[in-house]
Amino acid sequence: MQPDFIEFIKPTPKLQTRKCKVIAFLIGIFLRFSSPFISLVAWYLYDYFIALLALALSFIAVGIIGSYLRNSSLPANNREYRYSDAEIAIWYTNNICFKENYKEEE
Repeated sequence: MQPDFIEFIKPTPKLQTRKCKVIAFLIGIFLRFSSPFISLVAWYLYDYFIALLALALSFIAVGIIGSYLRNSSLPANNREYRYSDAEIAIWYTNNICFKENYKEEE
């Protein structure tokens, strides 16, 4: 019989370099504000109804992009918990920076 235990989740990593922090910040801003920005641009250029359609489509597209980043970067134990856009960006950037640093060491 296996003992009951709770697997601990890994904490959100701390980014070390300034370049990684900037990349995480930009990805977080994209995930957070791109849908309203696209809608406002469509409203300014075209029409109110086109802006509503653009808002709906950009919300779906950014949601798909965010879920892809979340599922490709988070460890399996952490996926059942909610993360903000900034935390998803930090996890994804941590994976990118870790791969870059590993390539530089070889």
